[in-house]
Amino acid sequence: MTTHDTRTALLHLLSRVSFKLGEFKLSSGGTSDYYIDCRTTTLHAEGGRLTGLAILDLLHKHKLKPAAVGGLTMGADPIVSNVATASAYFALQHPNSPLIHGFLVRKAEKAHGTGRRVEGFCEKEAEVVIVDDVCTTGSSTIAAIEAAREAGMKVIAVVCIVERQEAKGRPAVEAAAQGAPFLSLFTAADVRAMHISEMPM
Repeated sequence: MTTHDTRTALLHLLSRVSFKLGEFKLSSGGTSDYYIDCRTTTLHAEGGRLTGLAILDLLHKHKLKPAAVGGLTMGADPIVSNVATASAYFALQHPNSPLIHGFLVRKAEKAHGTGRRVEGFCEKEAEVVIVDDVCTTGSSTIAAIEAAREAGMKVIAVVCIVERQEAKGRPAVEAAAQGAPFLSLFTAADVRAMHISEMPM
């Protein structure tokens, strides 16, 4: 499957299982006439596979070679796992391709054990990419950026599956990213257009 085919298949699945029209209250406190729950796609067997491949393709396109990808639990959890797995399969076919590991950021430090906020890969000075499912205000993405930096890692890019294109979302993430590129696979308009085009007449 080509990069174009992978992205198109993922967009079709998002529009079918993750996008809903109606009246919804957002985590930001605002309201919207649509809602996108990417987890129904990223936790879908085929959707997870497509997510991993599409983000890996995006990283390759922008010549990004992170040691790991990570994000705030729980929206980022399946994305992280699928990208890591996709990188391992890609490395089987391209032996010189580096593996991309994963890490998850807790919403708060756990009160037992190591007390760490970052679980999984965590190496000082390592270059990493922050991933998220939907960017609205950017608050969860920014929390992950800050946690990764506090752990000593270097954020070289931020990737989300769907950007809602809210007025404050992208600028807030870009400010937190401090020059690292903010990339998205799709905009909410992309998903909405596909959803409407596939509605029965």
